[in-house]
Amino acid sequence: MKEKIAKKFLEQFGCEGDFFASAGRINLIGEHTDYNGGYVFPGAIDKGIIAEIRPNGTNKVRAFSVDIDEYVEFGLNEEDAPSQSWARYIFGVCRETLKRGFEVKGFDTVFAGDVPLGAGLSSSAALESTFAYAMSYLFNGEKIDRFELAKIGQSTEHNYCGVKCGIMDQFASCFGKKGALIRLNCKTLEYKYFPFDPKGYKLVLIDSCVKHELASSAYNKRRASCENAAAAIRKNHPEVDFLSDA
Repeated sequence: MKEKIAKKFLEQFGCEGDFFASAGRINLIGEHTDYNGGYVFPGAIDKGIIAEIRPNGTNKVRAFSVDIDEYVEFGLNEEDAPSQSWARYIFGVCRETLKRGFEVKGFDTVFAGDVPLGAGLSSSAALESTFAYAMSYLFNGEKIDRFELAKIGQSTEHNYCGVKCGIMDQFASCFGKKGALIRLNCKTLEYKYFPFDPKGYKLVLIDSCVKHELASSAYNKRRASCENAAAAIRKNHPEVDFLSDA
């Protein structure tokens, strides 16, 4: 995949850039508990997103998606948001990085992934994390810590992609470690690694080929229902910030 990206980047832009990558994730325990402030138990997988990126000396982003075979250009101001859904993830990362007072300049990029799209493996979080780290590395001297990188990805989903997701997916992409799962408290962001190296059995990840998009699913409605329940409880128990507190 890296070779294919490099070939396309050279063809598209006539030069070479730096490579950045981030993993997709699985989650063993805790569905719809992250935005409720509960515990989750995710881990990074061996599939993800790889991007070649090079600053271009302008205020424009020029991006090519190998998987979709589509090219787009956009600026870095709020009114420059692209119409293509895949490009909005990159645009959102740029905007959320700028909102936090960090620097972002124009760049060229070609990217691809081997995370099945719409398979529940967080290809979008992997894409966000890849570009969030790239913005930190290329323009900010790696000053943005991994907690903030995860939050940049989450805010991108909220503000530019229409998904009111929790922090789990982006956290797993930013903090995932080989041979380990992460117990994450989504309210406090306290986490601990647990070794995971199955012997004598296998954890099998199956692509059912049933596709979904969180923005068009009932995901946001489920979150709203949980928040409404927490608000109702909070009337008598003001200490309840999240449903998990109940």
